[in-house]
Amino acid sequence: MSSSLIQSDLGFVRPADLELTILMPCLNEAETIGTCIRKAQAFLARKGVAGEVLVSDNGSTDGSREIVRRHGARLVNAPIRGYGGALLGGIEAARGRYVVMGDADDSYDFSSLDEYLDQLRSGADLVMGNRFQGGIAPKAMPFLHRYFGNPALSFLGRLFFKVSVGDFHCGLRAFNAESIRNLELRATGMEFASEMVVRGALSGLRIVEVPTLLKPDGRSRAPHLKTWRDGWRHLKFLLMHSPRWLFFIPGFTLIAIGLLLAMALSLGPIRIFRDVILDIDSFISACFLIIFGVQLVSFGAVSRSYAAMAGYLSRNTGSMTVLRHLSTDRLALGGALLVGVGAAIFSVALYAWALRGFGRLPDPWIPRIVLGGMTVIVVGFQVLATGFLLGLFEIPWMSPDRRSKMPLADEKL
Repeated sequence: MSSSLIQSDLGFVRPADLELTILMPCLNEAETIGTCIRKAQAFLARKGVAGEVLVSDNGSTDGSREIVRRHGARLVNAPIRGYGGALLGGIEAARGRYVVMGDADDSYDFSSLDEYLDQLRSGADLVMGNRFQGGIAPKAMPFLHRYFGNPALSFLGRLFFKVSVGDFHCGLRAFNAESIRNLELRATGMEFASEMVVRGALSGLRIVEVPTLLKPDGRSRAPHLKTWRDGWRHLKFLLMHSPRWLFFIPGFTLIAIGLLLAMALSLGPIRIFRDVILDIDSFISACFLIIFGVQLVSFGAVSRSYAAMAGYLSRNTGSMTVLRHLSTDRLALGGALLVGVGAAIFSVALYAWALRGFGRLPDPWIPRIVLGGMTVIVVGFQVLATGFLLGLFEIPWMSPDRRSKMPLADEKL
């Protein structure tokens, strides 16, 4: 975000050499913002830290801005709406080497930030609060968030990104300002909380946790957080940043199950229980599992290549090494060979059927050959199309200056 979007109510002041900025995003927090500022100022005074209290306002209309000015905190305007938008604006405007960010609803104690600062001074890039270790006071967190939403999303975050963070969504955290700015975070909504941890982990930042107490907030209105909408946004963010778990693992699992089932049923029906017999219907299902699995893997290849090209996932991983060897030429050749093999298999069944005058097919293996051949043909075309789609990523991008000088061609399609 460009600093030109941030304007201080105090004007453009030359930044001081500060160690710590205590940052609070704010949207209509008149009931609690004053208390939070006083606690933050008390912490800076007690520790003798050269710092500032910075409030990034997201369009308050309830008098919050006047309260901030009255308490002597620094106020900046964050024009991009949303939780992430407010924090992006505040991080850009922060003057401290370190930043502690926390909600302005008085659910966190800004007067007790000692452990956060100690960890930053010891070299941590990102210090996460953990409410499940520090304690959650009665009525401080909704039942669904405490026992399902936060634990489930945090588990997925640890699984997907191999980061030891027990509470992905704690609103109180601290970080080295330069390290976080270098991540070029972009999420403007509540998923900003996940983005900071995920992008930090992928970039190799040193992330630590400290126990943090959460108490009921001091507001009389409903919180900005919406359970299902924001929960989905967090989950979507985690999945979109992990092609491995979104596409590759489900895809290869379906392919393996489909192949095993198809091979077991290739010669005829099998009985697995006294009254359960798997026959041609199960063989058809196996073929669909293989096709669907290959489609997911192809989606994974495309999304992983795009993620590496966009720069938010590393180019130096095992999957990217494989993809670099799977050129358009090789995938096109492999897809064409699969189409040819599938057509040959299908022709064998067609010939056998012709010998019977295209009548009934009493032999159980002929329908299986037909289905197997068609499956190989479909998979071949999928591989062929994936090769050309990946090849599009190898086309060099035209610079914006050159693109602006190109004449606009008439649309022909």
